[in-house]
Amino acid sequence: MPVDHFPDNPRYAPHTNATFSQRYYFDSTYYKPGGPVFLYIGGETSGPSRFSNMQTGIIQILMNAFNGLGVILENRYYGESYPFNSSTTDQLAYLTTEQTIADNAYFATHATFPGIPGNLSAPGTPWILYGGSLAGAQTAFSIKQYGDILYGGIASSAVIKSVLAYPQWYDPIQKYAPQDCVTSINDIIDKFDALVAANNTIAIQKFKAIFGLEALTDNRDFAMTIAFPIGGPMNYPTKTFQELNWDPSYGSQDFFNFCSNITNLNSPANITAVDTLLSEYSNHQPWTNLGNYAHYVQQTLLPLCAGGAAQIGSTSCFGTQNQTFYADPSNSGTRSYLYSTCTEQGAYQVAPPTGPSLISRVLQVDYTQQWCTWAFPPGTYNSIPPTPDLSSYNRYGGFNISAPRLALIDGDIDVWLD
Repeated sequence: MPVDHFPDNPRYAPHTNATFSQRYYFDSTYYKPGGPVFLYIGGETSGPSRFSNMQTGIIQILMNAFNGLGVILENRYYGESYPFNSSTTDQLAYLTTEQTIADNAYFATHATFPGIPGNLSAPGTPWILYGGSLAGAQTAFSIKQYGDILYGGIASSAVIKSVLAYPQWYDPIQKYAPQDCVTSINDIIDKFDALVAANNTIAIQKFKAIFGLEALTDNRDFAMTIAFPIGGPMNYPTKTFQELNWDPSYGSQDFFNFCSNITNLNSPANITAVDTLLSEYSNHQPWTNLGNYAHYVQQTLLPLCAGGAAQIGSTSCFGTQNQTFYADPSNSGTRSYLYSTCTEQGAYQVAPPTGPSLISRVLQVDYTQQWCTWAFPPGTYNSIPPTPDLSSYNRYGGFNISAPRLALIDGDIDVWLD
């Protein structure tokens, strides 16, 4: 695959004629000559992690119904499809939306499939793309930009519109999650944020200690950590609301387990007693279900810290305040995704400017942006913008995107809906 599809675009100067090996996989279980190709877009993960999508779900159904060939293409800069041996700021210059979707079109016109007779290249053979979330957006953009090559696409939960701050991620949770759970978390967060606003450092430290997280000196690191069962920002060490799925073999019920623990009416006295430990800082009002919340964090999150309590504040556990850690140029999917977020995609998960909030209001754009600044110092030829260049992503139409034979599918409780 060409590293640079756009030799005349000054954005990628100095240009390169180099190519790289891009992994792909195919399944011919249902294929018969004359059938279409169904291309599953890998998105922000490795190709093998998508294997299950060939075995069950919409692609498998379509392969069976239309005698199609199923193919997974691993995105550039993920899995083992890296153009370079490391990912410095200069080397990441070719990780852009337009380069990624150009890969899809190039692949469709050049791919070969050992053991499969005939020429399956597009546009002679219909290629139908499918992807979800970021891969859904890349599916939609590919059909929009290369509709003369790619026959059609299905974009599921596609993040087709880029914004900087994205508090709307939490809106479906506020609306559709169990309301006793939501009310409890909103109230606890309100009380914590009042302590922050008053700069009551003693009370803040007591609050952190209740969760076993007093080692997190940065309030934002602490706020992110207790938000993990809900989701983000940017990091998801446990299953969250967005992993809920109608198919129990695919999704996870961890979020409902979290909420049922938060509102457990049968908690022992030593846990419920925690609800009043900070009442002196809230006009003698209890912090309802704080004990349950803290107990859940202690039981499910703290064990994820391999180094134990001594390491909780480090980047090996829940701390983020380490510039050297982020500046490591080693290839990784996490680094690639962060780069795309910092340069084009945005959608920083933040607390809403007004109204109730499931995450602390200390979590704002600057928190994510500091990781960008630390991770990607200016290179010789490439540097990241002060905030993401949303126009590079939104150029394909945003919410107004349309193209022949492009289906956009979604649901009301999708956290990426708005």
